[in-house]
Amino acid sequence: MVAPSVIGVRVVIALVLALVASAGCAPSEAQPFTPADLPADTSPQEAGASAPPSPADPARAAAPWVETVKVAPGVRVVVEWPAAPDADTTAMIEVLRDYFAGAFRAVTSEGRDTGYLDVVEHDAAGDASSWVRAFLDRRRSVRGTARLYAPNVSAVSGSGDDRGAQLDVCVDESKMRLLDAATGKPVARQPEWTRKPFLQAAAMGRGDDGGWRIRLFRHAKLPDERAKGCLR
Repeated sequence: MVAPSVIGVRVVIALVLALVASAGCAPSEAQPFTPADLPADTSPQEAGASAPPSPADPARAAAPWVETVKVAPGVRVVVEWPAAPDADTTAMIEVLRDYFAGAFRAVTSEGRDTGYLDVVEHDAAGDASSWVRAFLDRRRSVRGTARLYAPNVSAVSGSGDDRGAQLDVCVDESKMRLLDAATGKPVARQPEWTRKPFLQAAAMGRGDDGGWRIRLFRHAKLPDERAKGCLR
């Protein structure tokens, strides 16, 4: 997710493996935010999708599929899942999905829902809190659809509980709109992230409970070469 210049800090991860495994990370880069208009893009493939494929459903797991997460009235996150991801890749995509959905839920609930903090730690926790706070302080909200697609684990280090990884994903928030929270209407000047897709990278490591957590956010925006792969 990119946070608009008006809206504050949403950080996306272009990571160095050293950052993945370490608790001490380099300062994060400010990112634009992306709200969207209520989209009319509910395809039959998306309808009813609610959970990643399970081993008990091999046919579904063998092909790409689309999941839609309803965040709040008029707000949703759509995830384009790859075919047959392994267990760790599945878990990392779920973490990034839950972060996006949770951060938007925090904004639309005026800060009451803080579930997004369950999937971030270290630098990413501070960046995520700052991103949400920027919306709340400026009395901004969102409406529309954020789409996550082309997920790719671009780097892995370590093994077992010490394993770290970088998950890259393309993000399209062009169907979102930034709103005035008081009126519920789109603001006159929409931020950059409502126009072009960008590449979000998340450096992840395993938490004390063995689950994956995001430790660092970075992003690449067009015309950066890394973001050009998100054009379609």
